Amino acid sequence: MTLNKQDLESPLALSAFPKQRIFYDEDGSIAREYGALGYDTESQQESFYPYWLILDPTLRVYAKGSIDQPAAFIKAMQTLPNPEHHVSQNIELWAPVLLVPRVLETGLCETLMHYYQEGQPEPSGFMRTVDGKTLELRDNSVKRRTDVNIDDETLQTALRQRIKSRLVPEIARAFQFQATRIERYIVACYDENDAGFFKEHRDNTTKGTAHRRFAISINLNSDDYDGGELWFPEYGNRKYKPPTGGAIVFSCSLMHAATPVTRGTRYVTLPFLYDDAAAKVREANNRFLGDGVEPYQCDD
Repeated sequence: MTLNKQDLESPLALSAFPKQRIFYDEDGSIAREYGALGYDTESQQESFYPYWLILDPTLRVYAKGSIDQPAAFIKAMQTLPNPEHHVSQNIELWAPVLLVPRVLETGLCETLMHYYQEGQPEPSGFMRTVDGKTLELRDNSVKRRTDVNIDDETLQTALRQRIKSRLVPEIARAFQFQATRIERYIVACYDENDAGFFKEHRDNTTKGTAHRRFAISINLNSDDYDGGELWFPEYGNRKYKPPTGGAIVFSCSLMHAATPVTRGTRYVTLPFLYDDAAAKVREANNRFLGDGVEPYQCDD
């Protein structure tokens, strides 16, 4: 991380670090967050206190030292363990996720897949902040998936009832969170023909998505495809694939990815859960929604 924009083109800096690994901290917010930029009472102005810092995959501090101790930095880098073994050589990490089987019965899974096949799939986007507004963007290098919105009220009710009775109590027991609201009813499809995937991301990083508390991934046909697993890179290389009708539940603040489908077609339904307090946050953030993003009205 640098406060000097010239470092992005400096031959010395680029010889030490690839360009994509140099972060230009234009307003100093990252430096302040990490204590490298602070107010000096003697000079009565902000001063820069550079140091080196090594973070583990969960972005926690692994080692730290003064900028004038390059030998200590080099030694620390040379002795780093494999990222997936940063806890212990003998412990495989498990991300803080919940796997719940039998949320949807086989018949409902088949009905949802048929609904997708009879529908009009649209390329799936992702939310980003652009000029202070939450917009839905599309980029095949980031995400390759098609979605069908579930507009059928009978199917919506069937999904809602099963999530409420079979999933919400498990979330309350595991995470002490009482979900009361659902965002979006969709059937999504990742296909082998374009190696369907979704790169690493978080689900609550914009004003338009800040209300989301838990993401739900319910597989509809787990035995019919390879790849297409959930991965949480901050917690090792373990991949997660619930059985047909089963769900993986995780906090929307966790970084995660859907790995490329290598065989067959993955069908999945992907609701978000939140509560009444978050619903008020969602409504308050309507003013940050860009064109094409539907505003929300809290109904309580």
